Amino acid sequence: MDEKEKIPVSLLTLTAGIVVTLVSFWVGQNHGLMPEQASQQAPLVDKFFSVMMTIGTALFLVVEGAIVIAVIRFRHRKGDDTDAAPIIGNLPLEAFWTAIPAIIVIGLGIYSVEVYRDMGGFDPATGHTMAHHHPTVQVAYLPESNLSGGLIAQTENTTTEPKKIYGFGATPDTETTPADLVVNVTGIQFAWLFNYPESGIMAGELHVPLGADVQLNIAAQDVIHSFWVPQFRLKQDAIPGQNTELRFVATKTGTYPIVCAELCGGYHGAMRTQLIVDTPEAYQAWVAENQIAQAENRDRAIALNPHNLSVSEFLAPYTETLGINQHALAQIKAEAIAQF
Repeated sequence: MDEKEKIPVSLLTLTAGIVVTLVSFWVGQNHGLMPEQASQQAPLVDKFFSVMMTIGTALFLVVEGAIVIAVIRFRHRKGDDTDAAPIIGNLPLEAFWTAIPAIIVIGLGIYSVEVYRDMGGFDPATGHTMAHHHPTVQVAYLPESNLSGGLIAQTENTTTEPKKIYGFGATPDTETTPADLVVNVTGIQFAWLFNYPESGIMAGELHVPLGADVQLNIAAQDVIHSFWVPQFRLKQDAIPGQNTELRFVATKTGTYPIVCAELCGGYHGAMRTQLIVDTPEAYQAWVAENQIAQAENRDRAIALNPHNLSVSEFLAPYTETLGINQHALAQIKAEAIAQF
């Protein structure tokens, strides 16, 4: 081909750049790698992930494309045993491939901090305080007293120090308002326990109402666990002796898996339970049912001690099971008295 008929390199580079950009944007928006979104925090994480997918796809196409072009264009040709022309000392090229990755890394770092802030990542460590009591011994002397040791009094100094809580707290829009629902979460080998302080419910699965601002106070009793809900894009460690927090708003009803994301022992894989997002009406019904059910369980626990119950009270649950009514019991009692 004549030299004048060749396509300019700049035009080829521009075309390749447009194609790479379009393909990268399409892959970044249609990768389908994330599960469904079920919380207000999930779209923030997904947008960040899509940006990284777009940049990663562009870098992959550029690097792999350059390798393929070099392999084809600079392949060994028959009868050519000479060395290729060395390329050294290209300062503009070195500055270019150093500056572009640096700009990408700095940009992603700033964006990730912004996402972390919008999710409430900076709130727990600064929004809580805890009082510490330090005993102090004071000795008082009376001028005309016979007490050689004086009067000893002990007082306490109360100081307020920042309470270190890690995790995701309130978002910038809700940092001045308390959560609608607080649940204490405890991780043990190999289960999650959920305690609702307001209602007194203890459960093995987490129920929350749709659209409510929920705060989880997470703790561990034995080893490190990690509370992870993939559909919520939230994960927080449960550390023995260290309080952590997780605050979120569910946006879709359904049942979602809660997974321990930290290798916590031999049965770590079995440490799973469910987060169930109910409508507000269904959640109130669940609370009412569990309060009644757990109250009944407490009565049954008391019945295990027969010394605190009369004979009739002790036998009442069993008579219902056997189909014996009060009339039959009275008749049996009257017959027994007549025989004796």
